[in-house]
Parts: sequence; structure tokens; C-alpha cells
Amino acid sequence: MGKRLLGFELSSLPFALSFIVALLFALGVSAEAQTTAKMPRIARLSPSSAAADAPVLEAFRQGLRDHGWIEGQNIVMEYRFSDGKPDRLPQLAAELVRLKVDVILTGATVGALAAKQATNTIPIVVVTTGDPVASGLVSSLARPGGNLTGLTALGQELSGKRLQLLKEAVPGINRVAVLSNPTNPDSRFSVKDVETAAQTVGVQLQVHEVGDPNGFDGAFHAINQARADGLMVLTDAMFLTYRKRVVELSAKSRLPTMYPISEFTNAGGLMFYGASFPAMYRRAAVYVDKILKGAKPADLPVEQPTKFDFVINLKAAKQIGLTIPQWVLMRADKVIK
Repeated sequence: MGKRLLGFELSSLPFALSFIVALLFALGVSAEAQTTAKMPRIARLSPSSAAADAPVLEAFRQGLRDHGWIEGQNIVMEYRFSDGKPDRLPQLAAELVRLKVDVILTGATVGALAAKQATNTIPIVVVTTGDPVASGLVSSLARPGGNLTGLTALGQELSGKRLQLLKEAVPGINRVAVLSNPTNPDSRFSVKDVETAAQTVGVQLQVHEVGDPNGFDGAFHAINQARADGLMVLTDAMFLTYRKRVVELSAKSRLPTMYPISEFTNAGGLMFYGASFPAMYRRAAVYVDKILKGAKPADLPVEQPTKFDFVINLKAAKQIGLTIPQWVLMRADKVIK
């Protein structure tokens, strides 16, 4: 009987070595698969497109890195984008629930509602400008209850300030058009707040609704027919997704426009006043970090930003032949030249 090594005859040593290598490889693959499976899975449910989401997602990833979470190393990210079509959100949310992700990060009230309707157990972190209490997402800002928490800019409460800044930047403005999406659950609150602010500021409002991307041309035609002096765009995921189109039509109509999100001025829009969305998403990473370490959403108060930015794009002003008063420029936090 020949000598044996690990139960194999030395005469069959090449086969034994091949078996050992294959076994070690299989064990390595199995260990890697187990490691990946054990990584926390963070889902991004976005009411916008991947392109529109890029700035806030990068800010969120940076926030995660600040707390030691690196995509592909110790966390896995799942992405779902509705491309400005809110009717797709429930299906996308259901997909993420079936994947049994650990946390869902979503944006806007429509995204939050879709996620909340899909699960009452998976933690949800939301970044929105709407009122999460009025929309039924949380019981209160201080004690959210349930499985949802996050950040809100309470954007509708900024309507008066935005309208005031628009009037100061455009002396003599009288008729202001408002671009609203009737399918957005926050719109009715925002329109009501703008109407209240208009009485204080002393301007006439013209509300124009756009419920799908094909409606922009018709809305701007109606705005021009009504001889509006200026425009306010309300916060909406579809408007953000198609922001270049909105900015182009606004410039073509030579309308001084106040936007609700800084990405509009980055795309060539005239003015923005509000909280920084990238900053809010970077802050959202703090919530995700706490939840992954065992905190419950019900115990994490919904946070509001304390800093708001006023941005003026002088290139856009020149394009429509608008001269903004110097004292208004001096109040801006950023002037794009």
C-alpha cells in the first residue's frame, strides 16, 4: 500500500492538489458571498431621475463616508428612480421591500408616502420640503412614531419670503404666475401659502398646473397670454427632473423666476431661496448611520434646517434684460456671474 497524503495515494497527488485548490476556492467564494449578504443594504427610492439625483446622492454618500460607511466595502446600495413619474413609485417601493433592505432613503412627500404604504417595518429616512405632519407621514416632528423620520425644509412656509424677494428684485412686479403640479400632495398646501403671502406682498397670483412633462409648453403659453410679470415654481420632483426645460421656457418668455431648489439656478435659472438639498442629504446620512447602529425611527425627531441660501444668477438676469437692484444683490449668499 503506497503512502498517503490527506487521504490520497501519493500516486494521485496531482488530483489531490487540484481538489484542495478547488475546495479552498469554493470556501473563499462562500465566505465572500456570506460577507456581502451580511452587509447592510440601503435603498434609494427617488421620485426624480438618476441625473437629477446625482448631486444629492453624492452628498449622501459623503455623509455615509464621514461615519465609516463605504459603498461596496461595508454597505450595499440599491437604486430605484421613477424619473419624475410618481405613479411608478409604489411598484418601485414594493421591489425594495421584497429585497428586504435595511433602510429606505426617499425624497419628497410622494416618495415617502409610497415607501410608507409599502412597509411599516423597514426604517424609512425621508428628505422633503413638505409638511410631514399635515401629509400624515409622522405624528409630530418631535416624536414621529412609526417607521419614518428624516428632514424637512417645510418649503411652503418659505413662500412668503420667496415672493417678497422676487418683488424686491423686480421693482413694479404685479402679476405673478405660479407653476404647480396638481398630482403632488404638497401642492395644495403650497398654493394656499403662496396665496396668503400674495395678499401681504401685494401681487396678483395666476396658478398654472402641470401634471406631466408634456404640459410645460401649454402652461407657459397660458402664462404669456395672461401677461405675467414674474413666475414662482413650486417644489416638485417632476419639475426638478425637467428643470432644464423649465429654465429654458422661463428664459424664452423673459420671465423673472424664483425657484425652490438650488439645482435650478445651477441649470441657468434666475433666483433661488431655500435650504440646500445636498446639505440635507448629507445630514440624512446621520439618520441612516444611527438606524444601522440600532436606533428606531420613532425615537429620532424630524429635523429642520437652520440655514437658508439666497442665490442670484446674473447671467440669467442679463439674458432676459433684467437689472437687479444693487441692495438686493448685496443680500444674496451667492451671485453667479
